[in-house]
Amino acid sequence: MEEPRDSQDEDSPEYMAARLRELFREEAYELIAELESAVLEIEKTPDDREQIARVFRALHTIKGSGAACGLDAMVRFTHEIETFFDLVRKGKITLTRELIDLTLAARDQIKAMLDTCYFEGTTDEAKGRRIIAAFQEHSVGKGAAAKDALPSGEEARSGCRVRPVLEEEKTYRIRFHPSQATGAADPDPSGFINELAELGTCAVVARMDALSSPTGSPCWEVLLVTRWGIDAIQDVFILVKDQWELTIEVSPGQGREKNEPPMVNVQRSCTGDEAGTKTAPSSPQAPSQQGQEVPFGSAHAVLSSIRVATGKLDTLVDLVGELVTIQARLSLTALSRGVPEFISIAEEVERLTGNLRDEAMSIRMMPIGATFSRFKRLVRDLAQELGKEVVLVTEGAETELDKTVIERLGDPLMHLIRNSIGHGIESPGARAGAGKPTTGTVVLSAAHSGAHVLIQIKDDGAGFDLGTIRAKGVERGLVREGEDLSEKELLSLVFLPGFSTAKTVTNISGRGVGLDVVKRSIDSLGGTVMVRNNEKAGATMVLKLPLTLAIIDGFLTEAGAERYVFPLSLVEECVELTAAGSAAGNGRHMINVRGHIVPYVRLREQFSITGTPPSIEQIVIARVDDKRVGFVVDQVIGGHQTVIKNLGTLYREVEGLSGATILGDGTVALILDVPRLVQRAEQEEVALCSGKG
Repeated sequence: MEEPRDSQDEDSPEYMAARLRELFREEAYELIAELESAVLEIEKTPDDREQIARVFRALHTIKGSGAACGLDAMVRFTHEIETFFDLVRKGKITLTRELIDLTLAARDQIKAMLDTCYFEGTTDEAKGRRIIAAFQEHSVGKGAAAKDALPSGEEARSGCRVRPVLEEEKTYRIRFHPSQATGAADPDPSGFINELAELGTCAVVARMDALSSPTGSPCWEVLLVTRWGIDAIQDVFILVKDQWELTIEVSPGQGREKNEPPMVNVQRSCTGDEAGTKTAPSSPQAPSQQGQEVPFGSAHAVLSSIRVATGKLDTLVDLVGELVTIQARLSLTALSRGVPEFISIAEEVERLTGNLRDEAMSIRMMPIGATFSRFKRLVRDLAQELGKEVVLVTEGAETELDKTVIERLGDPLMHLIRNSIGHGIESPGARAGAGKPTTGTVVLSAAHSGAHVLIQIKDDGAGFDLGTIRAKGVERGLVREGEDLSEKELLSLVFLPGFSTAKTVTNISGRGVGLDVVKRSIDSLGGTVMVRNNEKAGATMVLKLPLTLAIIDGFLTEAGAERYVFPLSLVEECVELTAAGSAAGNGRHMINVRGHIVPYVRLREQFSITGTPPSIEQIVIARVDDKRVGFVVDQVIGGHQTVIKNLGTLYREVEGLSGATILGDGTVALILDVPRLVQRAEQEEVALCSGKG
């Protein structure tokens, strides 16, 4: 949607609007999420003034930033909703369930407008007109004539106070500070400064010599060069117009030459004694800064974070990965040469590389709370559709995961929540008959567990009916009549493709698509899925996921001429396998490890590796889906910092492999998909037993 630089004047309003739209994209969708979250909270407590203010602020910011980006249709629509919530904020309208539904519909319409701007698609304008008409009807009272169309043209622009574009830039001197105690010890002006910065180029000064009373906060002074009018500046402070003092002065004819921003004098003093006198600083390390010139954009004292495109983060992690590989090669070469100084340098590089790797990975870590918040609306709408009463409780929203894992986690979690509500939570009548509260509860929680994150989806519904699962398994030929299966074995059937216990097909369930998709998705992330069932009292799905997918701690082994890497987080121990130990299994791949029978898989057999294995092999014992499984290799090499590389198209479909890594000597090692190898071995075992039977 943005034209190339060489085809458009960089100083033109069109080019600037396109640039602003790109900058606004991420913030816009964050504001949409904030709006939805606040509305859902209001539904629980309609009189919560703080949440109503959140809704108003989100709408106001969407409108203001949208106007700066030239999104006029969205601005006109949002303005109507903002006007309505201004009445709610002033206590003139009380929110009902009907108005909550209407506000959520408006949120969806704004999102649709954003999608139309940033992606392909169209917006249902008639739907937007109906939503506004409904809001206007509630604004003027039931039965009043509602407008059936949005205003258009200049009338719409004027009615919505869309910021006018000036012919020439003007410079404004803006001073603002709290005029009364606002309930916070140190009112944060960064939100206002951010909005002012979106209007043009600005410089910010905290004038400590003009401390406001009684708050004891500085007077903030901003020089703003902008094409927007004074109304746009006043709009920035609309939410605090009764609590903050605001002065706006226009400096006619005071523009700026291109690439030569104006300068501003900074005056500061420090607070004096308790009586309130003010004295100039006398320390030579803190001289008076009167007259010091600071260029525009020097608001670093207030702004403490920046937005970075995810593509840049991905590139950074890729480069760090390459550096880790080169560092491993350097360390290997240094050890082979045996030169002490060379080894010392290699060790220092290894330390610095490790620190850089950890910092780069931490930048990619994101709290999972934003993903959790997405499902509040899902639970509300789904429960309403099914005629059930369900509340979603979230825990551990601050738990951090790699952004790549979080991005791929949305669909599996959605399937599991839909499954809990559709299959697990009973109707209010059924719950009352069972002595339960009529409102069901779904708990979505996250917590760190070593190098993993555990995510649980727990409901207090009916749980899995093992009898129904067994009957369905017999019907599909998955279970033999009368076969004795444990609860865990029966529950594993629900993850098979096409398996469903629903008696009828609905929009929610019955097609056998869901839990098998969840398992495949979680397996592809290097995680596992477990089920804990409490029949008649609910079920819990437990997802165990790695913290990151970019660089992992690996366990390097060798089979034949090939090198294989196990994720170290899955490895429990290694034991030897002698010819006598192999013979003791009587043809079965089993070994006794300190009194416990552990099945094992031979990598040579799985990957058709030719040649004679050594007389003493090694078994790497890993824990998969809460069970111990061994993998026979020729030799164990040890721990390895593994930078994950995707396999090429020729090898992408090879079962049992999830990627590759480059070793210090330049050779390639394959990263094993341990859960898939176990699943494949189990299928082969079942087929073998069926053939014998």
